[in-house]
Amino acid sequence: MLPFQEAKRELIAKRESEISEYGRRPEDRTTGEIINFGIVNVDKPKGPTSHQVADYVKKILHITKAGHSGTLDPGVTGVLPVALGNATRIVQAILPAGKEYVCVMHLHKDVDLGTIKQEFSAWTGKIMQKPPLKSSVKRVLRPRTIYYLELLEADEKDMLFRIGCEAGTYIRKFCHDFGQKLGVGAHMAELRRTRAGPFDESTLFTLQDLTDAYYYYSEGNDKFLRKVIQPIESGVAHLPKIYAVDGAINSLAHGRNLALPGVAKYESNINKGQMVAIFSLKNELVCLGTSLMSSEEMAHEKGLAVQVERVFMKPGVYPRITY
Repeated sequence: MLPFQEAKRELIAKRESEISEYGRRPEDRTTGEIINFGIVNVDKPKGPTSHQVADYVKKILHITKAGHSGTLDPGVTGVLPVALGNATRIVQAILPAGKEYVCVMHLHKDVDLGTIKQEFSAWTGKIMQKPPLKSSVKRVLRPRTIYYLELLEADEKDMLFRIGCEAGTYIRKFCHDFGQKLGVGAHMAELRRTRAGPFDESTLFTLQDLTDAYYYYSEGNDKFLRKVIQPIESGVAHLPKIYAVDGAINSLAHGRNLALPGVAKYESNINKGQMVAIFSLKNELVCLGTSLMSSEEMAHEKGLAVQVERVFMKPGVYPRITY
């Protein structure tokens, strides 16, 4: 599993807090609101770039903004979350999350299967990798973590494997380096992304699905579109969560940091300096920030719990209330 999947979190109630009539649960948003504040998990086809796919989504839904969370080469398929409208900034929370791929690696010469399996078992953990020539980052050796690596099938020189890795790991370069280590050479023959943070293949939809869904919506049936577009909250499912009392939300919407008196409940195993998502008691994403305390410290009554960095809730949705 990826690190966030292994984290076991329990919800800890800090204080009793009534849920006011303000705000709206994600499932109660109108379809128009979801179109401008949601995420589509696109099954990227071969051919277009990730940027082109995001542009297609924008045109299909007749919106002005759409942004993808992690570039895939034109020949690569699979999971490409595309954030819509006012949700585009959520991609910054998805980008650093772990990724999973299924890859076909072609060896340039025959190698004993036992040797290949032995080498696979040695490639988990920290590796050093230099980005390929065609990359948008500086080409220097840098550490990357391989969380898991599983050989699924071997057919002569073709190796089908699954890999879970840190964001920024280049699978094409991984195949090249693996072949170099075996002394026979290798290249990536085919690649499909099967997970990007909290998004996996179970919620994938094609661009044609999205086109059909929008057509049905324009004809008065929004059921399919509401299935295709997920609420923005899906984009932070991998992050630890803190729930604020209603009286704190307007201040948070103005960018103020979250103090402990404004915390209603929080998840266990939060570390200081970790990115966290702050929610309302109606499960609305309010903002993202950096935890200034561990979960254990949040049991106290005074101090700042979270430094707010990215706000999604509009001011005025919740009134200013003294708490």
